[in-house]
Amino acid sequence: MTGPVAGPSPGGAAAGTDPAVLAGGPVLAGGTPSARAVGQRPERTEPERSAPNPPAPKPPVLNIANVLTIIRLALVPVFVGFLFAGPDTDGWRYAAFAAYAVAAITDQIDGTIARRRGLITDFGILVDPIADKALTGAALVSLSLLDELPWAVTVLVAVREIGVTLLRLWVIRFGVIAASRGGKAKTLLLNISLGLYVLPLDGFAATGRAVILGCGVIVAVVTGADYVYRALALRRRAGASAAAGARTEETDAR
Repeated sequence: MTGPVAGPSPGGAAAGTDPAVLAGGPVLAGGTPSARAVGQRPERTEPERSAPNPPAPKPPVLNIANVLTIIRLALVPVFVGFLFAGPDTDGWRYAAFAAYAVAAITDQIDGTIARRRGLITDFGILVDPIADKALTGAALVSLSLLDELPWAVTVLVAVREIGVTLLRLWVIRFGVIAASRGGKAKTLLLNISLGLYVLPLDGFAATGRAVILGCGVIVAVVTGADYVYRALALRRRAGASAAAGARTEETDAR
């Protein structure tokens, strides 16, 4: 004979039932009610913020592009020495041409390497055109001393090169005037023509080198005027920025 079945408790819940269950909240392991069960809000975790990317490191001054520029400068006295060692000897002429050609080739590739590999430095921007001028200037003066090139050409190009260098130094505290495409074209034309003047040529080849030299001189004059314009524009922008800064400080002081 079975005993009477126990009915529900007065509260309507089975005996031994956790109050948290009655409240509808979940129960954690071990019988502990969750934060939601006791009326507390769960803590919110802040998402981790990534640190800002550090600035890209500056390329070293002693890189392959600048080394090529330094080599070009070092080859200038070598070229002059070979040329005057035997101006009437074909062997010395070819040796001088080889030194000049290697120096001129470095001028065509150092800038490309610097741009493609991210090796552009203030040293390279400043020294590269100086190396160009040293090479072409040495060739112009040497060939004029040997009566193989008119002094008028040498003086005209020399005035242009010295003037551009002085303009760079004049505005260097405001910014660096990089070599333009026209300036590179001028250098290429002069390098080709002067290299041909070093070689013992005559006839059609001699006429061709004179035509190339004339084109180089024209480009030199035009680009020289462009450098003057760019230098003056840089000074004007620097002056305008300084004036605006002075007005801002005066306004803040009031």
